[in-house]
Amino acid sequence: MSLEQDIQNNPTIFGKILRGEIPCGGGKIYEDEYILAFKDIVPKAKVHIIVIPKKRINDLRFATEEDRELLAHLTLKINEIAKLAGVFDSGFRVVSNCGPDTNQQVPHMHYHIIGGENLSDNFGGKETQSQK
Repeated sequence: MSLEQDIQNNPTIFGKILRGEIPCGGGKIYEDEYILAFKDIVPKAKVHIIVIPKKRINDLRFATEEDRELLAHLTLKINEIAKLAGVFDSGFRVVSNCGPDTNQQVPHMHYHIIGGENLSDNFGGKETQSQK
């Protein structure tokens, strides 16, 4: 299946964004032929960017050897996106939720780049059972 067919068949909100049916979050930060990065509309910090591959992979658990170059490209572009967002020097967190126990909202692999302020020690901002 071609990338264009994959985008056309993607039923998620990210598919709608990639097709131009709805705007991308709080504004586009970066785009190339393989990935799209945009501001999260419900930010968890001063800077909260979503980075998605244009090819739909449900989450990292479903990535295959075929996805090696795409994942390398996406991972290496995170620094560039962090620079564009102004958080490269101060630091940032990168999170990718995988599956129901992580509260993954969209079944399309994506990274969250979070920063712009001093972040809590835990990932979700809430105390977990193991922290109590």
